[in-house]
Amino acid sequence: MTLTLMKTEEAKKTDLLADDEIVVEYTKSGKIRKRKPKTTTTYFTEDTQNAIIEYVMSDDQEHRNNLYNNRIKYAFFKLTQNIIHTFKFYYTDGESVEDVQQEVIAFLLEKLKLYNPVKGKAYSYFGTIAKRYLILKNKKNYQKLQDKGDLNEVDEDKKVKEETLHNHYNQDHSLVEFMNLYIQYIDKNLHKIFPKDIDAKTADAIMELFRKREHLDIFNKKALYIYIREIIDVDTPQITKITKKLKQIYIEQFNMYYEEGYINI
Repeated sequence: MTLTLMKTEEAKKTDLLADDEIVVEYTKSGKIRKRKPKTTTTYFTEDTQNAIIEYVMSDDQEHRNNLYNNRIKYAFFKLTQNIIHTFKFYYTDGESVEDVQQEVIAFLLEKLKLYNPVKGKAYSYFGTIAKRYLILKNKKNYQKLQDKGDLNEVDEDKKVKEETLHNHYNQDHSLVEFMNLYIQYIDKNLHKIFPKDIDAKTADAIMELFRKREHLDIFNKKALYIYIREIIDVDTPQITKITKKLKQIYIEQFNMYYEEGYINI
């Protein structure tokens, strides 16, 4: 017999990654079954979050080093370890998994000073950076394996990893998040990017496609141009000119989002 008790809201606040349930098991005679204490899996706590914020705010390098070594380092170690083994980032091109992990930790340390708590929790921020770094590295090493190894074995292994990553990013919705941020960025900076009124109106008409993307079944370029001209009466060269500018901004902002986990709106 098993009884499940939920933790109180106050208890949940103490840890970001603490388990939500306490399981109590009973013997057949109705007595509580004695079990060895379960080792906690919590490693990214509120103290870690606060230490990172304190690190960012400090200009004293010695104080930063103490914060990192005493309150942040272990969290980064466990975070990168879990990501590597959960998503099976095992294309290492001769490097040990431990060496790859240390490389990722060093990259997180490099980005540590750039964290902005306004953008969200540090756990999500650094987890996203670590995953993207490993995905990029994994792809490069996979390409090297294709050039050297048995393609059937490599492709089969790649299929398993792609399915794992696909399932994760269906939950993560990172591209959807970026698209929403991109739209906010253009909306806020529209007249700064396009000082001319006609250019700003054209850009706004194009962005309307992005805003309504979930409700559009248009995939033909010509049809999209017609749709835009229904919103604003401009010729094709004008639409093309503004589209190129928006595309350039899209690439710039996506690169920033990919590297930093956010964009400056």
